Amino acid sequence: MDYDNVVLGRRSIRGFVKKPVPKALIREVLSLAMRAPSSLNTQPWNFYVVSGAPLDRIRAGNTERNLAGVPDTREFRRGPGYEGVHRERQIEIAKQLFAAMDIARDDKAKRQDWVLRGFRQFDAPVSIVITYDRAIHGSDVAPFDCGAIANALVNAAWSRGLGCVINSQGIMQSPVVREHAGIPDDQVIMICVAMGWPDDSFPANAVVSRRKSVDEAAVFVGFED
Repeated sequence: MDYDNVVLGRRSIRGFVKKPVPKALIREVLSLAMRAPSSLNTQPWNFYVVSGAPLDRIRAGNTERNLAGVPDTREFRRGPGYEGVHRERQIEIAKQLFAAMDIARDDKAKRQDWVLRGFRQFDAPVSIVITYDRAIHGSDVAPFDCGAIANALVNAAWSRGLGCVINSQGIMQSPVVREHAGIPDDQVIMICVAMGWPDDSFPANAVVSRRKSVDEAAVFVGFED
């Protein structure tokens, strides 16, 4: 698949068929993704690739703690909630997804089930937890570089027929993830990526988010028309 088709065709996948992903294929995807740029070639990222029983234990622990009202313990800074146009974009994609999944605004049961899907890593067969060394914690550069690798990872996976969704809900209960993924204390948990074979019958997988145009995003300085 050429680059344009990967970038233009990729979607966030939130429904997966129950089919394992070969370890060799995941290694191939990671090898491609790790060509992502990083500040001064520091390559701060590490990957904990989780499947099978350990991933099931993470799903169960995340769900249990969420239902019990345990506050989240994400290890990266979130800052204040979005407002203005950024909040409008969040609402827009939520409406698209809820419409695709036939989740009515007042249907609390379906809405909660949708939230819990995120804590369950969307029932994907694989979760890749991205971390960086605690020795460089406090700098914004390492999380920036981890964002680059996450983008490269989902595109590399798509080029191999795999679907992904970058999922912060899956690492909200970091003690659960740390325990069952075997992540040592010298690592900071940044984000996770749910990965598997897309389920074409899952309605939300067909949702394509609207992107702002180049004219909305870019300012060209010093160019002649």
